[in-house]
Amino acid sequence: MMRQRFLRSTCFAVLALLVLMLSLHVPSGQPAATAAPAFAKGADISWVAGMEAQGYKWKDKNGVTRDILQILKNDYQLNSVRLRVWVNPNMSDYGNGYMNAEKAAQLAVRAKNLGMSVMLTLHYSDSWADPGQQTKPYAWQSFNFTQLMDAVWSHTVYVMNTMKNAGVTPDWVQIGNETNDGMLWNDGKASVNMKNYAWLVNTGNNAVKSIFPNTKTIVHLANGYDNATFVWNIGGLVANGATFDIIGMSLYPSASDWSTKVNQTISNANNMIARYGKSVIISEIGMDYNQPAAAKSFVADIKTKVRNISGGKGLGVFYWEPQATPGYNGGYNKGAWQADGKPTIALDGFLN
Repeated sequence: MMRQRFLRSTCFAVLALLVLMLSLHVPSGQPAATAAPAFAKGADISWVAGMEAQGYKWKDKNGVTRDILQILKNDYQLNSVRLRVWVNPNMSDYGNGYMNAEKAAQLAVRAKNLGMSVMLTLHYSDSWADPGQQTKPYAWQSFNFTQLMDAVWSHTVYVMNTMKNAGVTPDWVQIGNETNDGMLWNDGKASVNMKNYAWLVNTGNNAVKSIFPNTKTIVHLANGYDNATFVWNIGGLVANGATFDIIGMSLYPSASDWSTKVNQTISNANNMIARYGKSVIISEIGMDYNQPAAAKSFVADIKTKVRNISGGKGLGVFYWEPQATPGYNGGYNKGAWQADGKPTIALDGFLN
């Protein structure tokens, strides 16, 4: 039965691609796909909606209060945003139900209206999914694996249709977030069942392609410098037939080790490209806000080195929640804005 669903999702994706190839125009009601930037300079801005609801405002480096997306684009040359999507967040972030598909679509529209590209990161959870936690959504807790695959398919299609109905074609979609040991534990825990993990990635990939055939899918792992984990995880996916387009990486170094960690990450990126022939994107970076000079140097260095990866296989770099002020949401201190509402110099590293 699982194989039937696996084949069904694959057939849907192939059908969607054939329809696209045979079409001479974009079907009525479907947003035209726009090309992703040659190199993405971006920011995950998922906290923006909740911060604005709480009354937060942002100033530029001159102390003038402006829209945060306009500051990111016009002052720092950012051309892309990244938005997370939880299944049913309820009260899990600020008590306001952020970030569900609808909230993500609202932010995506704002970004698209400024000419920015959009990356979605599907957590397949009601709250944070990362190397230490990949908790099934509450509504999926009792599902067997067949039902879990169906739920991944249905949820992914729902998110894509929510974007489509808002007039947004995402350029990239992450199938999971920092899935170093898989997703949707324990069924999709990679160290327990790599094949299940691969089938879940396939299901998400094919669901995305069924709505947006040109959107690129990403498998994203933390600790971009950790080659052994990437070889085990990405190699395991490939060996089990998983289909996806891009390898995503996170990197959160300190002010003292960022240069070494960048070089290790670039070495790992080149190794991934050589092994699997896939492009690489840095989905998340950050550094303590009180080390702005080091953060600026870090951003400039990783931006330049990813952009210079041979064959154009380095696709971009995204700063995680740069608009966060010190200590926001329980103590996050890796943003690029100060308590006075003005930015640090960290994002200057994106210029040029």
